Amino acid sequence: MKKLVFISIILFWSCTEKSSNKDNFNTKLDSITLKQPIKTTNQEIVLLPEAREQAIKWLAYIAAQNEVDQLKNYNLQQTIESSKPISQVMGSLVSSIPDSLNSNAVSARANVLATKAKVLEQLSHRRHLDAEAIAEVAGEIPEEFNNFKIQLNELFLKTLEDFEEELDEFKAERDTISTPADSISIE
Repeated sequence: MKKLVFISIILFWSCTEKSSNKDNFNTKLDSITLKQPIKTTNQEIVLLPEAREQAIKWLAYIAAQNEVDQLKNYNLQQTIESSKPISQVMGSLVSSIPDSLNSNAVSARANVLATKAKVLEQLSHRRHLDAEAIAEVAGEIPEEFNNFKIQLNELFLKTLEDFEEELDEFKAERDTISTPADSISIE
């Protein structure tokens, strides 16, 4: 009986030793992983002048642009630490869309941003962090912000009717310029 107790104690001790070694390895892996930069898109959508004019008056948009710009330079640890402010800023973006920019498409894109930011916050505050999932969602936020800016730009794109009016004005202007030159006679 004493042998059985002694053997079970040795087995228990050896199993706990192996699990603590695994925990040490995971801690080292995690610290290395936490220093890895977040992979994001390098593409930047530029707002049209009309859209930019409206956006610079919108404080939540400016704050969101700032958060996205910072996120592009963050590592995983910084992303985890700033997930709550990112979520709050994207939430305020949704709730403060100005009337001049409010459309279903803009609201939908703002909601996508807020949802991604909320998912990032939830992933960042779990007991067991999933570094790959956090990095993936964090990498999607700048891309979704670009999609949001595309929707803002589309609000100010000219319609077919606008182009036809501009073409008619151009033709009328061309006709008035070319008429006097045609009426000059050479003798």
